[in-house]
Amino acid sequence: MRGASAIEKLLDGHVGSEIRVLIVWEPVLPTDVRAPSSWTLKRISDLRVSQYSDRERLLSHAMGEHDRRSIVWDYIGIYEAGAVWEAGPPKPVFDGRPVVEVIDGARSTLDRLVSKRISDFRFRISGVSTSMRHTFALR
Repeated sequence: MRGASAIEKLLDGHVGSEIRVLIVWEPVLPTDVRAPSSWTLKRISDLRVSQYSDRERLLSHAMGEHDRRSIVWDYIGIYEAGAVWEAGPPKPVFDGRPVVEVIDGARSTLDRLVSKRISDFRFRISGVSTSMRHTFALR
């Protein structure tokens, strides 16, 4: 639950950014007998977040789980825009766990990616407007 709160705070620092978050809840602890409750899901209310329940831990298995000690949980992975899952998960630009202990690294990586994307966007816009000025100058 502390990881969920950390993610919510991380997103609060990027209001308006084109960020998408997938949160996958899975049974790990003996008390995880049901899917997450509505109260649990409401801990992250940001509309950029989609939450799923993975009762069989299929994602954890795809990411390397082979026994109880290797369950992939309380984990954060940050991927560049356009990363595609093919035969296995794409390589993240940042990953770590537990979430509350690596959230500062996640925040700095996300800050860098968001500012890079804004710079790329500004570059494309200025490139278009420069081309348009040249076009008008030729007429």
